Amino acid sequence: MTIGLVSVVALVDPDDRILISKRPLDKPFGGFWELPGGKVEPNETPEYAAARELKEELGIDIWSNCLAPLTFTSFIYENKHKILLLYVCRKWEGIPFPLEDNELKWVKSSDLMKYPIPPASYGLIAILRDWL
Repeated sequence: MTIGLVSVVALVDPDDRILISKRPLDKPFGGFWELPGGKVEPNETPEYAAARELKEELGIDIWSNCLAPLTFTSFIYENKHKILLLYVCRKWEGIPFPLEDNELKWVKSSDLMKYPIPPASYGLIAILRDWL
């Protein structure tokens, strides 16, 4: 079984809303909502991967010292073991814009579970909702 490490980021605005992104329909779990982020590539730290992914997906810049690690979850899809690391970020440069032709939405933490999310994210969303 392969193991994949994924960094995801809860961008939290001044109104304590969290940015979620709708997955493209042609990807696994297409149409589901998720926190932005992605795979940690070889020779990357999880923090560097988070910053790289947010730049690629949303066109914003973040810094590793603005990332607060909150929790992680572990999930098995078919023959792949995914470990998702959740960071919280309240400071970034730029305005998040969907660069991968996907929809973005700012939502209150209490409303996060109203959106369909991939099963691996359930634990992250529950802790994030309780934390905020």
